[in-house]
Amino acid sequence: MSGNISRLKAVENITTQEKASVEKTELLDNIWATDVFNLAKMEKALSKKAFESIKKTIQTGEALELDTAEEIATAMKEWALAKGVKFFSHIFYPMTNATAEKHDAFIVTDFDGGAISKFDGALLIKGEPDGSSFPNGGIRETNAARGYTAWDPSSPAYIMHTQNGATLMIPCVFASWTGEALDKKIPLLRSNAAMNTAAQKVLNLMGEGEVSPLNSSCGAEQEYFLVDEKFANARPDLLLAGRTLFGAAPAKGQEFDDHYFGAIPSRVQVYMQDAEDRLYRLGIPAKTHHNEVAPGQFEIAPYFEAANVAADHQQLIMTVLQNTAKEHGFICLMHEKPFAGINGSGKHVNWSVGNSTQGNLLDPGNTPEENLNFLLFCGAVIRGVHKYGPLLRAVIASASNDHRLGANEAPPAILSVYLGSQLETIFDDIKEGKLSPTDDGGIMDLGLSQIMNFKRDSGDRNRTSPFAFTGNRFEFRAVGSSQSVSGPLIAMNTMLADSLEWIAVKLEEALKGGDKTAAVISVLKELMLLHGSAVFGGDGYSAEWHEMAVKERGLKNLPTTADALPYIQDAEIIELFKSTGVLTPIELESRYEIYAEQYIMSIEVEAKLVIDMAKTLIYPAAVNYLASLADAASGMKEMGIDLDSGTAKIVAARANAMMAAVNELIEASAKEDFASTNEHMKYCADVIRGLMDKVREHADTLECEVDDTLWPLPKYQEMLFIK
Repeated sequence: MSGNISRLKAVENITTQEKASVEKTELLDNIWATDVFNLAKMEKALSKKAFESIKKTIQTGEALELDTAEEIATAMKEWALAKGVKFFSHIFYPMTNATAEKHDAFIVTDFDGGAISKFDGALLIKGEPDGSSFPNGGIRETNAARGYTAWDPSSPAYIMHTQNGATLMIPCVFASWTGEALDKKIPLLRSNAAMNTAAQKVLNLMGEGEVSPLNSSCGAEQEYFLVDEKFANARPDLLLAGRTLFGAAPAKGQEFDDHYFGAIPSRVQVYMQDAEDRLYRLGIPAKTHHNEVAPGQFEIAPYFEAANVAADHQQLIMTVLQNTAKEHGFICLMHEKPFAGINGSGKHVNWSVGNSTQGNLLDPGNTPEENLNFLLFCGAVIRGVHKYGPLLRAVIASASNDHRLGANEAPPAILSVYLGSQLETIFDDIKEGKLSPTDDGGIMDLGLSQIMNFKRDSGDRNRTSPFAFTGNRFEFRAVGSSQSVSGPLIAMNTMLADSLEWIAVKLEEALKGGDKTAAVISVLKELMLLHGSAVFGGDGYSAEWHEMAVKERGLKNLPTTADALPYIQDAEIIELFKSTGVLTPIELESRYEIYAEQYIMSIEVEAKLVIDMAKTLIYPAAVNYLASLADAASGMKEMGIDLDSGTAKIVAARANAMMAAVNELIEASAKEDFASTNEHMKYCADVIRGLMDKVREHADTLECEVDDTLWPLPKYQEMLFIK
């Protein structure tokens, strides 16, 4: 019996391949943003009038004139052509968590049959992809196909290099012919505008003389796994579902805590440096990279940028990481839980708001109890998380993220706010109607003369909180690694806008008393009495918190997407988006339909894979092993030796039990009569997933019993530890 040649050959090839080495890298100053048509390049290429116009558009949102767009288009084309570009593309962000692009050549023919390059303001401003072939949640019928892409001047154009050439990429919004948003960028820009309007009201009431436009900012930490492509190509589940649907735990996982921040494998280090050089050319400020907690898991984190640009760059980061991985013989896994039993991957979204005149409004400064603007904005966040916690859970809901939330440093599905000891004390005082001086973290003295003393932060960090204050920003830790950051940013900006509007109304009335500090305390006291139950600084994993959160504080525990997504249809959520102008009721309903359909389809695909892999890979391996045992037993019996049949009994019993569970899954998957989409989602969550786990339990036991040379799938210890 030949055994599983492909898997064992993959191990041999990977372990004997020539080690990659770092090529000489260029200086950062020489490559930074070389492929970006940014303001610096515009200033050199445009007239002074046109440059000032586009600069004002980027910084304040002021509309561009058509003649300015024409001049920009000409300059952009000449810059791109000089770098060898032949195609341009409107790149946009449909509701798929991925990017979409339609490539057009600069070339047109003249009357003599010659070729000339053409790219004018009209082509820059508007494109027309098919509006019905992208997820639209019923907004567009198949026969109503027209959709528009429209240039977003606030996000710079760039050149994307691939082995097939270079393309000028122009970030765009995407809308239907009837004007509804079919993408993630339009509501993100709207949410930022709504937040700015509300924040301006509060700051004006606080007596700020000059208030420049406010913007939200984002720095998203991206976690991912790397698996050698030879292993991944032998795993149908990794290729089609992004996660392992089968796999026994290895003898060693992450229990020694020795991978986190450990020495980066040399092959991975070469890959990281290559990817980051590409990101630097695109003007993406990749700041840190390191080993993550799980073996085979890594992280990259960019520096803060304006939320809209950061969202575009986040999509680019995922694209670059995945494309570069292929060139280094890896598959980059963005799935939230590609391997059972070890850490999943998140995308911690660090979020703050500020402007050029008041700075970061979520920076408490050295004396936060005296920073009234900060207290108001921080209070607005507390109110938003409490009032719209189910919305925050819904925007990070997916079939893949459901596997991750609630364990291994991933936050629970109960939305609460962690402030740290100093700020929690301040807001507790406010509930009592007072503001008292607080102590900072003090000085850290380690008792070592050669180690300089340093200032300690005012509070510890809480890794179990889904929404934690981390010094001058909030970190939304529950976002999944494969998700676009736009959805969470839209929700956070919109809830903040709503809370700031509430604060503005209350503050205007309270200020009639004349004392600004007293007015702020009065407003925040009411806020904390209504919404302070969202503040929690303890262990978010504990059973005590789960019980207290729901029974005593009235918070929602929404463990699955099937539990969370229906809240998008809640009347309060509909009114939130409608009143702020971020999403119309039709646009919001379409998103519910799209995300619900994606959830159902994801689980259905996984169920099909479980059935197929169990029947065609795992069961035959078990049968082959039983046959080999029978042959061996027969041969030994002829020599007068009786073999223990215990292993054969275990394998036979487990193989039969697995196939019985497969048949249950087949029957359950055939069900079609559902009264509603919500019912269908609950069925997938409660029935289909349970049966998939039942099949897996038997299969994983078989993996530990069947002869290693016969097992058809690359194992965890190989995929996680061989690099």
